[in-house]
Amino acid sequence: MKIIAVDVALLNIAMTEPCKTPIGVLDAARNVVVRIHTDNGLSGWGETSPMSPITGDSQQSSYALGQEIAPLLLQQDALACDARLRQLTQFSPAASCIRSAFDMALYDLRAQHAGLPLYRYLGGEHRRLVTDATIGNQARVSDTVDAALGWVKQGFSAIKLKTGRADLIDVEHVRAVREAVGDEVAIRIDCNQGWHYAEAMANIRAMQGLNLQYVEQPLAAWDIDGFARLRKASPIPICADESVFSDHDALRLIKQDAVDYLNIKLAKSGGIDTAIKINNLAQAAGLRCMIGCFAESRLGLTAAAHFAMAKSNICFIDLDAGFCLAEDPVIGGMHAPIEDGGVISLSDSPGLGATIDDSALTQLQQVS
Repeated sequence: MKIIAVDVALLNIAMTEPCKTPIGVLDAARNVVVRIHTDNGLSGWGETSPMSPITGDSQQSSYALGQEIAPLLLQQDALACDARLRQLTQFSPAASCIRSAFDMALYDLRAQHAGLPLYRYLGGEHRRLVTDATIGNQARVSDTVDAALGWVKQGFSAIKLKTGRADLIDVEHVRAVREAVGDEVAIRIDCNQGWHYAEAMANIRAMQGLNLQYVEQPLAAWDIDGFARLRKASPIPICADESVFSDHDALRLIKQDAVDYLNIKLAKSGGIDTAIKINNLAQAAGLRCMIGCFAESRLGLTAAAHFAMAKSNICFIDLDAGFCLAEDPVIGGMHAPIEDGGVISLSDSPGLGATIDDSALTQLQQVS
């Protein structure tokens, strides 16, 4: 199955409302889409969502690099995925975001060729997946509480609160949400590197009676020693996100006993191939994983959902980006209706089972 053409395009979708975090305000999805065409008529789709404060690249840099990468794949065997991904990594070892789109498209092709939905191709079986709902930093405690109650009324059983504010500002927000939603709703907090060690320790101690599932990325991405110290002292489990891009990062965190959970995002890891390696390392070390997202459309979220469906070691699901997007150009793919409390459904169509309406793509460049 030879690759005969590669499309690289932009996908821009406004958000219904901005999401404020310690690393900036997200007001739109500014993504890159890749489509790989083969000589037997199959096409594989992939999407990435660059997040420059985290991934170090932008939509435009990923788009430009995608056009440089595409010629490497022409006339190559699409089923020789290891060889293709090795080519991409050697060409752009630091560009995990755009590699993830190519990785996704190649896995889509392999599963289509096998006639299997991607989660079955990856060795999984159907299991129940339910995403949480994320609430950004709100100015007032009452706004945070109102947002949380809104999600709970829709049937959501887990909420992620963006935290990472200075001093102990977050404590009041988190405590008020716990009091409002009761003990049955899971609460997770995500600091996005917002605290230094002393702030993290003070906040965690102040929140230890609030029944939190975990504290995500409390410290700077580089501070693995700080993570290890914090985990030993913390009464709440610690999850790494920005500190784990690759399987090498995962191994370093595991060897230093620095975390309880690892957050896998396909755009960080360079795609499904490295995500599998990270999950395998975590499972071997007795750690569980979560699957997260940036601002992907349902195309990228579908790939993440297939991966999570296939890997039972992934116990936390944070694939809620689609709830915030003003438009949905994806045909097929995963569904997680808000009114169903975020329960994710996947079809058994071969591959991802998802495509994007071409009319939503801009600046499409085909390399052939």
